[in-house]
Amino acid sequence: MSFTEKAKNKAQQLTGVAKERIGDVTDNERMRGEGATDQSTARARQGVENAGRRARDVFR
Repeated sequence: MSFTEKAKNKAQQLTGVAKERIGDVTDNERMRGEGATDQSTARARQGVENAGRRARDVFR
């Protein structure tokens, strides 16, 4: 994962946190859901990257 991709991933995760908190404050279920989805997507991408890196390390 390139630096740019990592930065985009982190930005999406932080955006998700912000959306979820705004949804909590405003009692907006849709915003909470979008925030949770953004965070989950970012975590999944990071998990795939970590798994790929570990697999490469095993086969070296």
